[in-house]
Amino acid sequence: MFKDRQDAGKELASKLQSYKGQNVLVLAIPRGGVELGYEIAKALGCDFSLIICRKLPYPHNPESGFGAIAEDGSVYINDAAAAYVSDHEIEQIIEEQQHEIQRRIKTLREGKSLPSLKGRIVILVDDGIAMGSTMHTAVTMCRNNGAEKIVIAVPVAGHHAIKKFSQMADDLIVLESPANFYAVAQVYENWYDVSDEEVLQLMNNFKKGH
Repeated sequence: MFKDRQDAGKELASKLQSYKGQNVLVLAIPRGGVELGYEIAKALGCDFSLIICRKLPYPHNPESGFGAIAEDGSVYINDAAAAYVSDHEIEQIIEEQQHEIQRRIKTLREGKSLPSLKGRIVILVDDGIAMGSTMHTAVTMCRNNGAEKIVIAVPVAGHHAIKKFSQMADDLIVLESPANFYAVAQVYENWYDVSDEEVLQLMNNFKKGH
């Protein structure tokens, strides 16, 4: 459905043109959302930064998780998913992810604070929504920090996530929602894990004026 993340970002940007010229801040969830956020911010001519949120992974299955945490400490735990994880393990996993959040702020955002969200239209971008835990904490954090309007823009999401986030956000843009949706990667021809180096390169390109 999409050649790669850049292709998906350009398609999303075309659907967000009504926000051009407004007080917009694009916030990408790294690392997968950065290339898309770059394309959107470039097309809208607006500010661009990274919001650091981390999935809370299962102790023995890091690919899936039971919740997420954002950089301001906003935590979301899916009670059903966390039923088999002890309180002690949950505390430990939250602590580990807090360390990784600090590392990412230091490395990917070069230690800088997030720009002020007060009174702004925030467009939250990722390369897709599977369970939706990280996006949940991103929305919570933006609300807590005074964003005037929260827009979620993703290439793909499942029906359950669409229902949930159409209630949580002020606007939701989803390009594809396959009937048999099992992984974000399924809608991309070229899918790979984005590195810290690639994120930094994109952020530097943006600062230099694309």
